Amino acid sequence: MFIQTRTIVVEKGNSDKVVSRFSGESPLDNMEGLIDISIMVNRKSKEHEEVVVIIRWESQEAWKNWEKSDAHIQGHRDKKGQQPPSYIISTVVNMYDGEIVKRGKAFDSINQ
Repeated sequence: MFIQTRTIVVEKGNSDKVVSRFSGESPLDNMEGLIDISIMVNRKSKEHEEVVVIIRWESQEAWKNWEKSDAHIQGHRDKKGQQPPSYIISTVVNMYDGEIVKRGKAFDSINQ
C-alpha cells in the first residue's frame, strides 16, 4: 500500500472550503488502484484549522499512474499561474509505504 497525506493549515473558519474541494467528484475517484480518500479536520486551535487528506493506493505504481494521467496533468495546467486561496496558511505533502493495516471489531459494521 502507498499513502499520500496532505496537511493543509487554514485560517479559522475555512476548513469547510477545503473539505468541500476534496470531497467533490473528481477524475481521481475512478482511478485504477485508488483504495480510498479520508478527510479529517482539527478545529481545536483558536488561531487556525487543520485539514488532513489521506489518499491510499494499492501501490506506489498506482499512484504514479495517477500522477502521469492526462486528468491529473490537465488539472495542474488549468491552475497554472493561480495563487492558492488567501485563507490557506500552509500545505505539507508526505508519502508513506503502508506496512501494516489492523482492522478492529467495528470495521465490518462501518463498511457495510
